[in-house]
Amino acid sequence: MGESGIKWVVVGRRVAAASNVPVMPDQAAVYYNSIYRHGVDEKRRLQIPAKWRPSNEDFEFTLILWPGAEGRRYILALPPEPLKALVDKIKAMPYSDPKADSLRRLLGKSSDQVTVDKAGRICLPETMAVGAGLEREAVLIGSWDRFEIWNPTRYEAASMVDDALASEAFKLI
Repeated sequence: MGESGIKWVVVGRRVAAASNVPVMPDQAAVYYNSIYRHGVDEKRRLQIPAKWRPSNEDFEFTLILWPGAEGRRYILALPPEPLKALVDKIKAMPYSDPKADSLRRLLGKSSDQVTVDKAGRICLPETMAVGAGLEREAVLIGSWDRFEIWNPTRYEAASMVDDALASEAFKLI
């Protein structure tokens, strides 16, 4: 076979034609979609779906114990870009506003960074796991640029609310 002159390189989880411009693996977009059920082990380690895992090692997610509606707390997992957007929003809030100060403290004390280990797992901080009601199993819900970690029973209740709001929610796009 003859050579076509085009070299192919792996970019994240995609194959792309190589050009004179170097392509870094971390430039491949990762979208968090679908729903997964994974076990939580005795050390509170949770497997991240393979297609959601970053290509670079030592990747951190910021976890926030999110209040949720009607007391159904869950863990919100933010990769660096959405976290930066949130932090920028928080930094833009006036320091003289007591509600903004409360929000900063609430988010600060309810968040932590976790690193994906070589086996593709994160370790859930104990206070977050307890607050979200996570014991032996978790449901991971993709939300495009972030994902959520739910107690299965709490997620079923939240999912019924989502289903009830679906026709109105789809009008937003």
